[in-house]
Amino acid sequence: MSYVIDRRLNGKNKSTVNRQRFLRRYREHIKKAVEEAVSRRSIMDMEHGEQISIPGRDIDEPVLHHGRGGKQTIVHPGNKEFTAGEHIPRPQGGGGGGGRGKAGNSGEGMDDFVFQITQEEFLEFMFEDLELPNLVKRHLTGADTFKTVRAGIANEGNPSRINIVRTLRSAHARRIALTGSSRALLREAQKELDRLRVEEPDNFTDIQEVEQEIERLKARINRLPFLDTFDLKYNLLVKQPNPSSKAVMFCLMDVSGSMTQATKDIAKRFFILLYLFLKRNYDRIEVVFIRHHTSAREVDEEEFFYSRETGGTIVSSALKMMQEIMAERYPAADWNIYAAQASDGDNWNDDSPICREILSKQIMPHVQYYTYVEITPREHQALWYEYERIGEAFPDTFAQQQLVSAGDIYPVFRELFQRRLAT
Repeated sequence: MSYVIDRRLNGKNKSTVNRQRFLRRYREHIKKAVEEAVSRRSIMDMEHGEQISIPGRDIDEPVLHHGRGGKQTIVHPGNKEFTAGEHIPRPQGGGGGGGRGKAGNSGEGMDDFVFQITQEEFLEFMFEDLELPNLVKRHLTGADTFKTVRAGIANEGNPSRINIVRTLRSAHARRIALTGSSRALLREAQKELDRLRVEEPDNFTDIQEVEQEIERLKARINRLPFLDTFDLKYNLLVKQPNPSSKAVMFCLMDVSGSMTQATKDIAKRFFILLYLFLKRNYDRIEVVFIRHHTSAREVDEEEFFYSRETGGTIVSSALKMMQEIMAERYPAADWNIYAAQASDGDNWNDDSPICREILSKQIMPHVQYYTYVEITPREHQALWYEYERIGEAFPDTFAQQQLVSAGDIYPVFRELFQRRLAT
């Protein structure tokens, strides 16, 4: 059996294989550092790399060595402070470990191991084991993605795709088939020559005739080419349509006057996390951005995250616009429809029942998954309780969570989009 070791180097002369092995080994440390980094980052730094710190004691390698051997007798002096089985505390100060602690004249330690992960590695750890729930195959019209697959062997093709094994096998079979009779005659002639040399060594005439026949048969066999164009076999590659699910994500964000700047920042960070997740993990997906206060408006990505427009609060305006866009551009028969809504829960009281009515009758029957996050440290208001009724009616396709601070964004995001086991 052959083993191939990839020793190609990536940037700065670091082995890619060794780096991947290192990342797999310390996956838990890196995931924890990524979670902490997401909670403290600003909006502009969400997708950058990160500096990871691993405690020095966790990177120690086990070492096998020989002891002194032999039978030894050691006498230790007694003491009045410790008894057998007690644990001796670590000396204070001078213990390393990142420079914490006061100066001391005893003790030793090791600083944390610090290294940098790239943007790609950071996003991979951040979105590991996440997916859009209930994604199914829909009718694909005008699919423009293909994949190249093996489709057997062909007699014609590109020289770069020649199948050496099948070619040599075909050549060998051809030579056996075309020289079979000549080889049989050659074997008989060789036996006759051996017989004549033993039984009739003086019969030079017959011996010479048999030798000439043997040379003629060998020449006939050798005239057959080792490889003929008929023998050439090529790997046949064909392009197959690559089935992919079309999906659309509706992002509904409350920008009313009740949303403070800190609350809006948390909502934006949640949606940026969602946007990065969608663009990284899915090719055929569209994102529809809707901002709302007393009225709703479909906007582009730039305006969704950076516009300063504000006003009162009527949540149903965003739901009505979403339903209209669904009916006009994203029929449920062809699209997987998802929605994520963020608000502080403050809504005009008479509007919350209207939101439940629109969701339960016009939106939820057609969507794959709907998430609602309420950003508030206060008690929930009418909108939350109306949405709870929707969750009871649609337990598999509706989810709601509460965000209090920026540190809750990533854990809540992972809970909403955690990969579910197939049932």
